[in-house]
Amino acid sequence: MAQELIQRVKFPPREAGESFSKTLNSRVNAYFKENGISKFADGRMYLKSFIILSAYIVPFALMLTGIITSTPAIIASWMLMGVATSGIGMSVMHDANHGSYSESKFVNKAMGYLVNLVGGSAENWKIQHNILHHTYTNIDGLDADTVTFPMLRFSPFAKRRAVHKFQHIYGWFFYGLMTVSWVFMKDFKQLVDYKNSGMTTNYDTGFGQIILRIILFKAAYLFVTLALPIYLLPLPWYGTLGCFFLMHFIGGLILGMVFQAAHIMEVCEFTQPDDKGVMRDSWAIHQLKTTTDFAPNNKLVTWFVGGLNFQVVHHLFPKVSHVHYPALSPIVAQTAKEFNLPYHCIPTFAEAVLGHGKMLRALGREDVPSSMVVHM
Repeated sequence: MAQELIQRVKFPPREAGESFSKTLNSRVNAYFKENGISKFADGRMYLKSFIILSAYIVPFALMLTGIITSTPAIIASWMLMGVATSGIGMSVMHDANHGSYSESKFVNKAMGYLVNLVGGSAENWKIQHNILHHTYTNIDGLDADTVTFPMLRFSPFAKRRAVHKFQHIYGWFFYGLMTVSWVFMKDFKQLVDYKNSGMTTNYDTGFGQIILRIILFKAAYLFVTLALPIYLLPLPWYGTLGCFFLMHFIGGLILGMVFQAAHIMEVCEFTQPDDKGVMRDSWAIHQLKTTTDFAPNNKLVTWFVGGLNFQVVHHLFPKVSHVHYPALSPIVAQTAKEFNLPYHCIPTFAEAVLGHGKMLRALGREDVPSSMVVHM
């Protein structure tokens, strides 16, 4: 990922885009002012954080202290920790690393580092997600969420391989490996790429200190989460190792389904800049066209996925806590309608996952609707 390519891509400040953004921002600001509420998290978020963190820590502590000893209960505990791992990623650290959890930078940084608690890297995540994904959504070669290893093809502009014909079948398995990859390989590889692209220069410490910090975090994580259970739990070492991977597979699969169902869909556009590096639409309109909501009326889904089912609102207002997304969604939808702009929304999570599977199949066979591919 070359820094020159990133610097070359620009979003035009067109009148339609500016007018839409100005109107929408004014209405959202008015919502918070008129209701006398903060854009940051509130008691609902604090309670959720406690519940999700407890779902990760409590079963783990019960296993290590010998309170949970039966094999079925141990397996169930690791499975619960896998669900909680995805919950920590979507509902807690996600807001914090966007700076929307609290007005306090210290609190945001501390809660953002919870991604390290489950084997990831806050430094790497901020570049991959906050900068690359949120700025260059669905732009092949720049959106870090669509730049993946050769077994998966997430963009009609990406190279198609024969194996992709079956990615709608095997792709889910690789989603399950997502967090395992973070722990052992992806964070290091990406950070080296980001350093070579000049994207780590904004950190307070040098690249060597960042890498050292990540190594220490991951070593501590593997000692506590893998080495200690192998030593303490009444399972053979390979049984505990299998439970560790089961936990990560569950967490990765949930994360993969939620994040990809918001962008790799038939209703979403995939576009590239023109020869001068200029995109067709302004940034805000680009977000509308490349993103979709799902299950807006499912309160349980909204609670667990941290409002990421309101992905359009999140992309337009990433520094607003997700607890406010259900209230902001109608404002965004109405404003988009007034400007004759799309606001994609899929009724249920099941339909979104099914739609994503269909999109994987289409991308694997190049049977992609021309309406979603924008050539500059």
